[in-house]
Amino acid sequence: MKLNSHNEWDKLREVVVGTVEGRTGLSFHTTLPLTKEKCAKIEELSFRAFPKWLIDEANEDLTGLCDVLTKFGVKVLRPNSETVDSFYVTPFWSAGGDRMYNMRDLHLVVGNKVLETPSQERYRMFESFGLYQIWHDYFRQGCQWVAGPKPMLKGQYIVDFEEDGHKHQKLGEEECLLEAANVVRMGRDMLCLVSRSGNNLGAKWLQATLGEEYKVHTTEEIYRSTHIDSTVMCLKPGIVLLNAARVNEKNCPRLFEKWEKIYFSDIVATPRETIEFHENIRKPIHAELASLGISTDIHHMASDWIGMNFLSIDPDHIIIDKRQTALIKLFEKMKFVPIPISFRHSHLLKGGIHCSTLDTVRDSKLESYFD
Repeated sequence: MKLNSHNEWDKLREVVVGTVEGRTGLSFHTTLPLTKEKCAKIEELSFRAFPKWLIDEANEDLTGLCDVLTKFGVKVLRPNSETVDSFYVTPFWSAGGDRMYNMRDLHLVVGNKVLETPSQERYRMFESFGLYQIWHDYFRQGCQWVAGPKPMLKGQYIVDFEEDGHKHQKLGEEECLLEAANVVRMGRDMLCLVSRSGNNLGAKWLQATLGEEYKVHTTEEIYRSTHIDSTVMCLKPGIVLLNAARVNEKNCPRLFEKWEKIYFSDIVATPRETIEFHENIRKPIHAELASLGISTDIHHMASDWIGMNFLSIDPDHIIIDKRQTALIKLFEKMKFVPIPISFRHSHLLKGGIHCSTLDTVRDSKLESYFD
């Protein structure tokens, strides 16, 4: 089929599902020389941060997701993970790539166009290579393929600041930075979150690339950390699910003024064993690498709100983490049909069901939902 997807809810026909294949999976970067000894140490610690049991269980859950999609007649595509363990050097820093797991993060499908977005993470510089065979196949069928400007990511381009007694980070505006998972697609309208993973210049690049046929709306009041799909999830035209811990009547984007707004707060907390593994294993590994001048992000994991991360197969059916019992009941009350699946390690892998999938073909057409 030809590439075609305009929103988050129309009938799904083809989708990319991520993978956790690869030897190590640790993402890192450094401005210091990357010696042979350091590479060996990074690899050793990677296997402790991503033990075999975790990878096996994550693979099992991804296979279960693929099985559900296939039963609904959806064609499942998988990325190529051969580059994920590579270490590489740019003129300004060295880094190592992540697993091909969070498919949503770096690519935005808008109609018959795919946008390769310029990430702020040094370790993701070549992650998009894992999808190139898929994009070449769609390109042969007539899709437009646009790669954003490769950022240099020099110096201290991430700025620390304090607001309301809390510490935050934001991106400088020296170059275009935007991860696709900051964007919610609603036909002719896009909601773009300005955050730790996308700046105003990135949103401006998105608007310039899409042209006057689309309107990119920005927000930074609702959430400052990273992607938007644990905060705003559109269910169908006129209905949006909102994270009540972050969004309220005062800061809700005006775009949704006439939509039915479902404020949800009853999320199931991160499992105790996940927190213990993070505190007892991941954080000490992060500290050991930091002592060698190696920067990683394994001292962070996804928040409880990753449980709000789901995938709509069509306007009625929603694939959701089976642990989120309150959200499942809410969907049932609203006459949606939830499809619960096991997705045990979304907190550690920093991505839920929506994050790890990228819809490439839906039965959708370009419409406006805000006239």
